[in-house]
Amino acid sequence: MNAQLPIRTMEDFREAILTFRLSRVFSTALDLDLFTHMGRRFWTPKALAESLKISERGVEILLRNLRTAGLLKQRGSSYGVERVGRTYLNRNSPAYQGAYLELVHQQWENWAQLTDAVRTGKPIESDGPDDPEYRRSFTWAMHQRSVKYAKQMAAQLDLNDAKTLLDVGGGPGTYALEFLKKHPALRAGVWDREPALEVAREIAQSLRHGKRLSYYPGDLFDNPVPGKFDVMWVSNVLHIFSPAENKTLFRKLKRALNPGGRILIQDTFLMNKPGFDALETNLFAVTLLLFTPTGNTYSAQAVQQWLKTCGLKKTRCLQLKKGTGDWDGVIIEGRV
Repeated sequence: MNAQLPIRTMEDFREAILTFRLSRVFSTALDLDLFTHMGRRFWTPKALAESLKISERGVEILLRNLRTAGLLKQRGSSYGVERVGRTYLNRNSPAYQGAYLELVHQQWENWAQLTDAVRTGKPIESDGPDDPEYRRSFTWAMHQRSVKYAKQMAAQLDLNDAKTLLDVGGGPGTYALEFLKKHPALRAGVWDREPALEVAREIAQSLRHGKRLSYYPGDLFDNPVPGKFDVMWVSNVLHIFSPAENKTLFRKLKRALNPGGRILIQDTFLMNKPGFDALETNLFAVTLLLFTPTGNTYSAQAVQQWLKTCGLKKTRCLQLKKGTGDWDGVIIEGRV
């Protein structure tokens, strides 16, 4: 079911508010590890219910809905898994997106607490992000989410004049590794907390260009920038913090830029132009309300103004090829 937006009628509202139903169907399939269990076989509802030791009636209704959504195919009275389910949703597949699926799956219960978060303006939990095991799991999820976008970014972003790059809050180093692969003369580092860097080391160790990746443990605000760099790559970091915190970070990064250096920012931006569909950017702000003390999503215009205020006078928006890059494929550049 697709919600009709913007909402103009009660029918539109009903369509929108009931979209949760299909999401719940998907969540139940993941709860049952259904796609892994089905594998490449075709199953009748009866055989699958017996194998899973659950209700045949429940399985039959679940399978029908997954087929309607395109995740399953039907052959007579039997069902098999389509490509997305065989690869990204099957834990036996090399392409399994398990960490990312777990992160998204957990949000079902978290979003049920949105009313409290709106009332208080505070995140629903305070210790999760600082727990090392949570941080490792989250970092793997971000790697799985970003692999495709990082390849697209490296293919289009001109870094030919750069010798050094710092991936600021870069977690698994997914982008830094792609930049290194594309530019053999480049050296890069990832600056993040130690649990995230553990994941980065695991990913890089099997890659030849991973030998040119350095690791700098630390907090973006409590610790100094670990050296001087030609490029500061800041991907999906700004939305975690308040405007004041972001300006503090920009000033800090500017002081660590080599002459002629630049800050490159990837995030989800409100683009301040007529007709721009800001639905995803605004919904992501809800996630930040639920999980961060000060996070939000910001307009590209505001971010460029912050950069100028912090001494990066030359700013512009770089647009990637349509359909590529994370979010809207927009990169904000600030030069000293």
